Amino acid sequence: MNSMGWLTSQLRRASVSIPSNIAEGAARKSAKERRRFYEIARSSLVEVDTQLEIADKLNYLSDNDLNKVENKLEHIFAMLSNLIKST
Repeated sequence: MNSMGWLTSQLRRASVSIPSNIAEGAARKSAKERRRFYEIARSSLVEVDTQLEIADKLNYLSDNDLNKVENKLEHIFAMLSNLIKST
């Protein structure tokens, strides 16, 4: 698999992990368990951010596209952080 294929695969895996862990956390009864899954979701979001930075360095996407996505990632990171704090 070439670097673009590997990166695409990693990006998809991490992206799917975010809502999956939020859903799994929401189904947990204890706050400690919910928080753990929300933290995993936030870690996956950081992974997505890192993979997009790598894609940018490899010139797989434009700086403009990266900036648009970065703004959304920051917003989602803040929402997840607030969810974790409120749990």
